[in-house]
Amino acid sequence: MMRLNQLQPAERAKKDRRRVGRGIGSGLGKTCGRGHKGQKSRAGGFHKVGFEGGQMPLQRRLPKRGFTSPNKGLVHELRLSDLERLPVDEIDLIVLKQAGLLPNNAIGAKVIASGSLSRRVVLRGIKATRGARAAIEAAGGSVETE
Repeated sequence: MMRLNQLQPAERAKKDRRRVGRGIGSGLGKTCGRGHKGQKSRAGGFHKVGFEGGQMPLQRRLPKRGFTSPNKGLVHELRLSDLERLPVDEIDLIVLKQAGLLPNNAIGAKVIASGSLSRRVVLRGIKATRGARAAIEAAGGSVETE
């Protein structure tokens, strides 16, 4: 029976590490596999990523374009099926954040007509698409946008 303390890698599964600078018979003596002269043969002889030898690098040759909107992703999308699962009837941003349906940095939400709604809900300060608004009103609820 084999035990955990008897486990070992398969035959030839592990390669010996390169021992450089140990004589010419090893195949990695003298220049240690680095060739002769040049930047790559020296200690610390590697340039930073993206450096092109003094030529203007690609990331600086290409023009800048556009900008990152500071408001991106702050208005979130909700489904009718998400509202169905909430235990309360009057729904606003605070309720949605506490339920974990919106992140804390959200400044708005919009309900889309995906899923179904079978109970009455009142939305306060939350937008809704035309189809979602119709579904909410058909279930006896209302949408109050300020």
